[in-house]
Amino acid sequence: MSTPLDAAPALVLVNLGTPAAPTAPAVRRYLAQFLHDHRVVQLTRWLWCPLLHFIILPLRSPKVAHKYAQIWMAGGSPLAVHTAALADAVGARLPGSRVAYAMRYGEPSVASVFDGLRAAGVRRVRVLPLYPQYSTTTTASVADAVAAAAGDLQVEVLHDYHVDAGWAAAVAGSIRAHWDAHGRGERVLLSFHGIPRRLVDGGDPYADQCEASARAIAAALGVPRDELLLTFQSRFGRERWLEPYTLPTLEALARDGVRRVDVVCPGFAVDCLETLEEISVENADAFRAAGGEALRYIPCLNAGDAHADALAALAQGDAGWA
Repeated sequence: MSTPLDAAPALVLVNLGTPAAPTAPAVRRYLAQFLHDHRVVQLTRWLWCPLLHFIILPLRSPKVAHKYAQIWMAGGSPLAVHTAALADAVGARLPGSRVAYAMRYGEPSVASVFDGLRAAGVRRVRVLPLYPQYSTTTTASVADAVAAAAGDLQVEVLHDYHVDAGWAAAVAGSIRAHWDAHGRGERVLLSFHGIPRRLVDGGDPYADQCEASARAIAAALGVPRDELLLTFQSRFGRERWLEPYTLPTLEALARDGVRRVDVVCPGFAVDCLETLEEISVENADAFRAAGGEALRYIPCLNAGDAHADALAALAQGDAGWA
């Protein structure tokens, strides 16, 4: 006999978030929420808030809005479109459970999604942050939002899935499919989102988990680990972040005579501004300007079958939930 929907644990996929529109006001609202999170910026509020509201947001919002406008899809932000599609794909594999998605910043919020599940009679929820590698800046921030919104719900959060066999096989499969269709580039670069170096020095496991993910992907792909370059992108501010940085690495490869490089972003579950604009446009232009010929970006897993299969299996498993 099937389990009633109100008795089965619901699954909520949580992604970072996105502006509601590619406009400066919408981007400003989104960035204000994002950059107010103490997990993201640890500066004291009396120093950070004036800097954020009177300098950073007025200057940065129009520039970021222009970047979003270049990648905006008919259905909205790529991150929102792909996350919704991924939730649908995972839900099709879990017919006994409700599957929803939420955003840590922006809409739909974790609190609003929890309210909807509670009203539907759901009492147990599993939250799967769409961050394969754990960081205090991402997964822990989702846990903060979950704790604030949980109320009477029984909630479990997945810590990470950075070496999950199904996920690693899905990433390797996307690389292999790209090679089958286009041939292999002279170098393969895995670009992960960066975080400040001081967080790792203070115990954040993110850097070690990125390296472990690279090893798992190499093993699934059947290549030596040293054939995959690991770099970090999206540095913000002047302090030292995790290195090597993606952009200088690409420029150095071009100057060394590398003409074609394949880039994949395994830390991103779905395509977004950081992959479609930063990598595919900005970094690709810089690579060519430095003497390279082609930066071939391999898309994120998005709502592909292998990705949905891997997340559905994680949702039904026992490991990593707390």
